[in-house]
Amino acid sequence: RVGRTLKIGGNTKAENVNVGGKFEAQGNVNIKDLDVGGKAEVNGSITGSSLNVGGAFHGKGIVKVDDIDVGGLLHAESEVFSEDLDVGGTAKIAGGEIRGKIDVGGAFYSSKPLIFKSIDVGGSVKLTGTCKGEKIDVGGALKVEGDLTFGEIDVGGAISISGNAEGGEIDVGGKLKIKGNLKLSGSLKVGGVAKVDEKLEAESIDVGGKLRARRIDASTSVNVGGEIATEEGVKAETVQIGRKGKIRGVVVAKEVNLREGSEAEDIYADTLIMREKARARNIYAKKIYLERSCRIMGETQYTEELKSEENVYFAIEPKKVDSLPAAPI
Repeated sequence: RVGRTLKIGGNTKAENVNVGGKFEAQGNVNIKDLDVGGKAEVNGSITGSSLNVGGAFHGKGIVKVDDIDVGGLLHAESEVFSEDLDVGGTAKIAGGEIRGKIDVGGAFYSSKPLIFKSIDVGGSVKLTGTCKGEKIDVGGALKVEGDLTFGEIDVGGAISISGNAEGGEIDVGGKLKIKGNLKLSGSLKVGGVAKVDEKLEAESIDVGGKLRARRIDASTSVNVGGEIATEEGVKAETVQIGRKGKIRGVVVAKEVNLREGSEAEDIYADTLIMREKARARNIYAKKIYLERSCRIMGETQYTEELKSEENVYFAIEPKKVDSLPAAPI
C-alpha cells in the first residue's frame, strides 16, 4: 500500500496493489487487484482480476482485466478484454471484447472492432469496424463507422451507421441514417426521420416524420406520419400515411389507408381507404372506399366493391374487372 505515488521502471507482478495517488508502470503489469485513488498509467499490457481507479487510466498495451471501474477518463490505446467496464466520464478503447456490460456516464469510443453484451451510455457512442453485441442504450447519439449486428437499440437522439445493420429492434427518438441495408426481426420506431440507402426489412415500422429507402418490406405494418419515399416500392400487410402526407413509389399491401389530404402514386391492395381530399395516381384493389373530394388521376380498377362519397374525381372511369394486374413487387 502506497500513500502518494508508485513508479515502476520494469514489469510488475503482484497480488494486490493499493496506491492513494498516482501509479506509473513502464513495463507490463500483472496484478490481481489494482486500486488507485488518482491516476494510473501503464506503458505495457495489464492483466488482472480488478482495476479500480478513482481518476483516470491510460494504458498503451492490451488490457485483460475482468472488472474495470474508472471514475473519470479511461484511455486504452490497445484492445480491452473484460467482463465489465464501468467509467464515470469518457472511455476510449481500441476494440476487443467486453463480455458483460459497458456502463459509461459520458461518451464511449471504440476505434476498432468490438464484441460486447450491452452498452449503456449517457452521452454518445462511436464504434468503428465490424461490431457485434446484444443491447445498446444511449442517451444521445450512436455512430457506427462499419457494420453492426445487435439485439436491440434504444437511442434518445440520432443513429448513424455507415455500413449494414442487422438485429432485433430499434427505437430512436430523433434521426436514423444507414448507408447500407437494415434488417430487423422486430420493430423499427423513429420519432423523426429515417433514411436507409439500401433495403429496409422489419416486422413493423413506425416513423413520425419521413421514411426513405430503396425498398421497404414489413411483415406487418408501415405507419408514417409525413412521407414515404422509395425507388422500388413499399410492401407490407398494412400501410398508413398521415394527414397531408406523401407516398413516393409503389405501395403493395393488404390494406392501405391514406389519411386526410394525403397523396400517393400507384397502389395495389386488397382494401384501399382514402380519407377526404386524399389523392392517388393509379389504384388496383379488391375493395375501394373513397371519402369526399378524393382525386384519382389515373386508372381505377377493382374486383369486388367501390364506394365513393360526393365530389370524388376520376380522371378515367372506374372499371370493375375479373382480376387485377400483378403487383410489381
